[in-house]
Amino acid sequence: MLFSSITFLYYFLPLTLVLYFLSPGRLKNAVLLLASLVFYGWGEPKYVLLMVLSILSGYVFGLLVERYRNKRSGRTLCVISVGISLSFLLCFKYLDFFLENLNRAAGLEISLLGLALPIGISFYTFQIISYTVDVYRGERAQRNLIHLAAYVVMFPQLIAGPIVRYSDIAGQLTVREHSFSGAASGIRRFVIGLGKKILIANQLGELCAGFQASEEKSVLFYWLYAVAFSLHIYFDFSGYSDMAIGLGRVFGFRFPENFHYPYISASITEFWRRWHISLGSWFRDYVYIPLGGNRKGQKRQLLNILIVWMLTGFWHGAAWNFILWGLYFAFFLTIEKLWLLKLLKGSLFWPHVYTLFLVMISFVTFNGESMGQVLSDLAGLVGTGGIPLVSAEAVYYLRSFGIVLLTAVAGATPVFRSFMLKISKDPIGGKVLNLAEPFALAGVMLVITAYLVDGSFNPFLYFRF
Repeated sequence: MLFSSITFLYYFLPLTLVLYFLSPGRLKNAVLLLASLVFYGWGEPKYVLLMVLSILSGYVFGLLVERYRNKRSGRTLCVISVGISLSFLLCFKYLDFFLENLNRAAGLEISLLGLALPIGISFYTFQIISYTVDVYRGERAQRNLIHLAAYVVMFPQLIAGPIVRYSDIAGQLTVREHSFSGAASGIRRFVIGLGKKILIANQLGELCAGFQASEEKSVLFYWLYAVAFSLHIYFDFSGYSDMAIGLGRVFGFRFPENFHYPYISASITEFWRRWHISLGSWFRDYVYIPLGGNRKGQKRQLLNILIVWMLTGFWHGAAWNFILWGLYFAFFLTIEKLWLLKLLKGSLFWPHVYTLFLVMISFVTFNGESMGQVLSDLAGLVGTGGIPLVSAEAVYYLRSFGIVLLTAVAGATPVFRSFMLKISKDPIGGKVLNLAEPFALAGVMLVITAYLVDGSFNPFLYFRF
């Protein structure tokens, strides 16, 4: 089930909210768990059992790890638990990739499994791992299976994050505050996120689809595609994160932020402190630091960076372009750490140009369906192969999507937010804003509903990860 669907917005969500708020406190997590299982099973009924097995494994090993964590066996149990969680991910997401490459390298003909990728498996697997590791590090194990299951499968963040660590919301699973103001702020955040997805990301997605289907490509068209896809993935993914955080707030949870205007960054280092924050912090705390971080000398630190970013790329998908994408960022993060970061701090303008350029190139690589397409798209950006600088089709798309592109560029910066904050601080402006906001949000929902009724299926990009 999609957040951006009539079924979710006007049937599932209202019914869930009614049942949730009518339920007594001790049953709220059970209602949330059942609703989340329905939400997941709506599109992936055959993989609900896999998720349940993953949760049961995490639950049992959490209790065992807590019991023996001061002994050597506690560490062994933690490793086994992590291994079981990763084995599910390996089987469904990566096994065919390894078999395919083994066949190619060794001339074998091992049959591929052809297993469909369970939606959200990368996200809920990381959450179960974080639970077990947090217990090993001293967090109290969750004895209530319903509470733990509700944490793992909670539908607001189940499909595409943010990755909520157990230690972040352990206390909220038993005690959390529900208030009108909290629900109102959550609804506001949800509608804003939905607007980012439907009114901006989906429109930019049409531009990208038009480019990919075109037989009249030009250098301008390739760069228009690079800009459009970079904005498309930002508004698609950050829009989902906004919706997840907003819904979590309605249910009394405070999920971590996942984006903080990454396109205003002045370095790749800063970019990754602002982009998919929950994933970056997860790899830092559960991979980079356990590997030694920066505590074992510079050479070991650089090796750790390489390992973490190769894994980060591979986490996004079982394909060579994702591995290349991760290694690409590892390279630039390494040279920034060695010497470039100091140089970038000496200028106000060029560091932003440098960062945006590298990020756009990275997303062209990210979106390639094959290494052949990646190389073709990168070559198109520099005009190889005799393609023209400008084509009539590129100009047509630029004119047709110009307003959406400009809106997206402005929306990817704090301009709108700063403007609204300035108005809210004015006594009169604040009152007008408070009165107008509900009507504005209702208007946005009407426009979104019209798009959904008239539109086609358009899932979130990160569903495939």
